[in-house]
Amino acid sequence: MKSILEEAIKNALTELGLDHVDFVVEHPSDMAHGDYATNVAMVLAKKAGRNPRELAEDIIAALDGKVAAVAQLELAGPGFINVHLTRDFFTEQIVYANKEGAQWGSNDIASETEVVLEYTSPNLFKPLHIGNLVGNIIGESLTRLFENAGATLYRLNYPSDIGPVVAKGVWGLKYRGLNPDNIEDLGRAYVAGNEAYEAGGAQKEEIDAVNRALYAGDDDALNALRARGIATSRARLAEICTELGTHFDFEILESESGPIGSEIVKKHVDDVFEVSDGAVVYRGEQVGLHTRVFINSQGLPTYEAKDLGNFTIKQKKYPNWTHSIIVTGGEQAEYFKVLYASIRALWPEAKAKNLEHIPTGFLTLTTGKMSSRKGNVLTGESLLAELKEAVQERAAASRAEDVEKLASQLAVGALKFQILKQKVGMNIVFDKGRALSFEGDSGPYVQYTHARISSLIQKADAEGITAHYNTVPDTTYAIEKFLYRFNEVTSMALEAREPHHLVTYLLEIASAFNTFYAQEKIADADDAYAPYKLALTQAVGQTIKNGLWMLGIEAPERM
Repeated sequence: MKSILEEAIKNALTELGLDHVDFVVEHPSDMAHGDYATNVAMVLAKKAGRNPRELAEDIIAALDGKVAAVAQLELAGPGFINVHLTRDFFTEQIVYANKEGAQWGSNDIASETEVVLEYTSPNLFKPLHIGNLVGNIIGESLTRLFENAGATLYRLNYPSDIGPVVAKGVWGLKYRGLNPDNIEDLGRAYVAGNEAYEAGGAQKEEIDAVNRALYAGDDDALNALRARGIATSRARLAEICTELGTHFDFEILESESGPIGSEIVKKHVDDVFEVSDGAVVYRGEQVGLHTRVFINSQGLPTYEAKDLGNFTIKQKKYPNWTHSIIVTGGEQAEYFKVLYASIRALWPEAKAKNLEHIPTGFLTLTTGKMSSRKGNVLTGESLLAELKEAVQERAAASRAEDVEKLASQLAVGALKFQILKQKVGMNIVFDKGRALSFEGDSGPYVQYTHARISSLIQKADAEGITAHYNTVPDTTYAIEKFLYRFNEVTSMALEAREPHHLVTYLLEIASAFNTFYAQEKIADADDAYAPYKLALTQAVGQTIKNGLWMLGIEAPERM
């Protein structure tokens, strides 16, 4: 409807012989002021040398009768035009939502795109870092928004299985006698190795030697420790991703991408890269950026060279991609600017494609930013476990048939909702109490609303009420004025790469439904409007379920 109104306004300006300008069509904060409002007359008035209110009256006259769903156009304030939609329009949206079912809220704005979306991508050899968990949650929601918009979508994971982090971990396993088959021991091994490395001296030299040996692959004992640690990390990562509702279509390991990237860099010394103090670098200053090392003075590939190899593998696997998107921490924003500049220099055709880095913020508790380098870290899996433990009592007291499953659904919902309600890239202060609340702006609150709706539908069925649209109230319910916006919100969330728009919408519609439920009897067989209220309730339930799915959150039927 927003697009229809925008097009109608442009046509009205043409009809009036007026210039086209940038204007907005948006929802007024007060529903009494209409379903939409536009500032077109105010924006155009100065350019046209007209009084904005008089100009608005002319635009209203030109729009009159042009959009069937518009019941009334009214002049407001200094020149706003308020748009009120017809009763029939809202009823039609309920009919459409129920007919579409799981497809309600979908669109085709990305139907001609092929997207390779890389996310999670942890350092193996230690428990999942909270930053990788945040990246997984944001990345998974973006993949679903793309799929909802008709894109061909490939999920990619790019874990680090070789390099300084792994070398520190292998050293820690060897010299601290820790178990490579235990994920917690892997974390302890890394912390021990990192402390030894930062202390310098002989131990630092030992770790550097371990790193070289692992790249060379010529030490069977070290290779065996690395292989066991990698297997442990990947198995645990798979378990966590399953619980989070994530799967990957393809995985690239740094041990695969490194040699490929090294060869690319070496082949392009003098035309893209240059030798500096024994290392090979890219001079980013030539494009307004900064210099970065791609092969270090020991002859080993850095993350930069590995990412060139990663890009090459992706290019070969998915040659027809139109968007290549990577979700990682915001601290890497400048890194990706240089990396993408080097990619465009190596592959000029990449300029015509979309290379995106979507930054994530830091998740902190009241103790501040956490770092795995010193071991004082709340890992992703420990946070998830803590949330599951916190909701166990509530889950056990519910009507759910599988208490453990519900506890996981609530914990994951609480975690994801709290993260996704922030603007992407902003730091997140995680409040466990608020995240788990059943009464506030939280995932469990929206999940509980869906479960309440499921219960009401069952109750109506027991009362012999069947949803239909034969008897429609004259006055539109407030909840209907939120329902029809769903398609608009899902499109906006994708185009802006901002799932928080969908989070805000789900909170609004859940709150509106709970108000509706408090004011109206929904499963009353003696109420002539009960069938319509039931149809509306079903549509709202479907909206919440579909919206939660796009956030990577399940919608329990019973709570």
